[in-house]
Amino acid sequence: MASNRQKAIGAGATGAVLALVGVLVAKWEPARDPNVGYWDRFGHVATACYGHTGGVVVGMRYSDAQCHAWLAADMAAALATVNRCIHVPLTHKQAAALVDATYNIGPAVVCGSTLQRLANSGAGPATWCAQLPRWNHAGGRELTGLTRRRQDELQLCLGVQP
Repeated sequence: MASNRQKAIGAGATGAVLALVGVLVAKWEPARDPNVGYWDRFGHVATACYGHTGGVVVGMRYSDAQCHAWLAADMAAALATVNRCIHVPLTHKQAAALVDATYNIGPAVVCGSTLQRLANSGAGPATWCAQLPRWNHAGGRELTGLTRRRQDELQLCLGVQP
């Protein structure tokens, strides 16, 4: 469990972390116009807006307000997952990289992974951040878009990218 100091730092950093994540999400998950539910071609999951998957009806049109509400809720859930599974202090950029990966991949990237084990064992960020590029497969194959997204997350995690 995180110390009170870590919780306070995490709570105060939420806005900054989510702002950084928003930059990545906007780049990699642009809202489909006109926000109509569709089948994700690799996960075969009903998806809408900025990659939201819960309660989506394929073919249904969603408002910009609904898309933004889902995005905020999904990013908050990803941040909560990172906070639950990674027990070492993170910079805003490290947290943002992990939140984006969790948002895109799901909890497995930070809960029960080699990345989690390395981070929580005290390994340096260069070691555990380097695990991010491994998560570039969907539908059983490596995807260029996921490779590029993981590289963006890696650079952010290492503090190279704003």
